[in-house]
Amino acid sequence: MKPEENESPAAVAVNPYTAEYVIAILAERGWIASAATPEQRLWCERAAAMLGAHAGDRDGLAELLGLVFHYEAREILARVESHVVLSRFAAREVLRQVALMLLDDAPLTSERFSEIVDVLKGTMGLRLRELFYPLRLALAGRAGEGGLDRVILLLDEAAGASFAVGVKSARVRILEFCSELD
Repeated sequence: MKPEENESPAAVAVNPYTAEYVIAILAERGWIASAATPEQRLWCERAAAMLGAHAGDRDGLAELLGLVFHYEAREILARVESHVVLSRFAAREVLRQVALMLLDDAPLTSERFSEIVDVLKGTMGLRLRELFYPLRLALAGRAGEGGLDRVILLLDEAAGASFAVGVKSARVRILEFCSELD
């Protein structure tokens, strides 16, 4: 990515992480077998590229990867900060609409994610925070900033890559989350 003309070189995030870093983290946590398959290696390269610049350090990268490999809606909903997000205007309706859009088994790609967001913005007329915080909470497991969107975009590929632990797809996550709501 080329920096804008008025942007200083220091403002461009540098990604020090490679697929090998990701594989090492996954192996430490028992999420990948000793030798990565070609499909897993490709996913790890993509994960390093997408998450690396958003991780302050190796622990930060491990935390973001953990959001892909560990998901329990009941645990997420047990946290006070989750209820703060869910108490905001239209949060539950956002989740219902996303669940309806993810009912088919089509993978959640970057293009599809953008389409879902565009539909929600157009039909619900919400501010971005009202839209993205419940979406990120239900799919990534916590509310927060844009780095979590990258976690969401890695889910369906990881679910299909046959890691040592099963990764829940975006569809499975939203259905599990909605079924755990009161």
